Amino acid sequence: MSAIVTLKKGEGRTVKAGGMWIFDNEIDTVTGSFENGDIVIVHDFDGFPMGRGFINQNSKIRIRMMTRCTDQEIDREFLRMRLQRAWDYRRATVDTASCRVIFGEADFLPGFVADKYEDVLVVQCLALGMEQFKNTIVELLKEILAEDGVYIRGIYERSDANERKKEGLPKVKGFIGGEFDTNVEITENGVRYLVDVVNGQKTGFFLDQKYNRLAMQRICKGKRVLDCFTHMGTFALNAGIAGAEDVTGLDISQFALDQAAENARRNGLEERVHFRCVNVLDELPRLLAAGERFDVVILDPPAFTKSREATKNAIRGYREINREGLKLVKSGGFLATCSCSHFMTQELFAKTIREAARSAHRRLRQVEFRTQSPDHPILWAADESYYLKFYIFQVCEEQ
Repeated sequence: MSAIVTLKKGEGRTVKAGGMWIFDNEIDTVTGSFENGDIVIVHDFDGFPMGRGFINQNSKIRIRMMTRCTDQEIDREFLRMRLQRAWDYRRATVDTASCRVIFGEADFLPGFVADKYEDVLVVQCLALGMEQFKNTIVELLKEILAEDGVYIRGIYERSDANERKKEGLPKVKGFIGGEFDTNVEITENGVRYLVDVVNGQKTGFFLDQKYNRLAMQRICKGKRVLDCFTHMGTFALNAGIAGAEDVTGLDISQFALDQAAENARRNGLEERVHFRCVNVLDELPRLLAAGERFDVVILDPPAFTKSREATKNAIRGYREINREGLKLVKSGGFLATCSCSHFMTQELFAKTIREAARSAHRRLRQVEFRTQSPDHPILWAADESYYLKFYIFQVCEEQ
């Protein structure tokens, strides 16, 4: 018999609105015995059944919900149903050649991520309760894809994120099943990349910007482009493939830039797309002082904050790079700017850009606002699933 968790009166608002998490301070009592990672039944303060999820006393996220049905067994058939629905959703919404197949809470499989790079899967398990299901999920995912004519030649695990420590789990990295060549060539938006699933960031590649990169192709033809925090050169290469006249990519990681340069060669763009290893925050004022100006400036920084407490410092960082980036855009040119931090809300990010534009004496005309690719769906009420904010502006002088 599963243990029963009863919430305090007035708590559980996020779960009741459709979210997936119950925090430690929302719980009143736990009746029955359990071990961390076990599935438990959740009741509201008055005994009303709210569903089932797995519990972990090591984490402030005490329970991650798996189902709203208290009599639903979390078994192989249940997992197959969740995985099939996730795959069907991707087939309906995105190019599935390379895409995120499972996005944790947003696919009702909390703490589990699976990315498909052509015929390779990279999986990441960040929650103790999902560890017991990991191998079954991998087997079922291979079966479901094979039924659709997609055959996976290898699976690699990248459960090496710091979030594992909060769950009381060790970091894990390595092959699931047989070894294979972990340098995988993919094609996205007509651009070819070599993805290193072992050493690349996260699971090897940032799939979430796929359609934002495509959106930039429309405005980069014939332009001089500056791509800041270029990492593997993804925005720079999309600009190049679209016919940009000259593209410069800046990043502080020489390892990432070596990959970017290789990707430029792979696409025959090495004559027009160049990369420099610099600290972007130092380089932007230097370019301004040197009289450099660009038709398009792209700002795709890493998350400046991963906690609510560090948000103030993040605001200063975003304001600074947007101010300096704006100064480098020719009048009538374009700025693309984004934040990948969940804690930097859309409203806060917009306010920060507005302040940067005022400080730089530039006027902004919004072209469009975008978020993460649909294979990283945003589950309403699960705020953690909404993290990427992406603006494209035309930049005008204040005249």
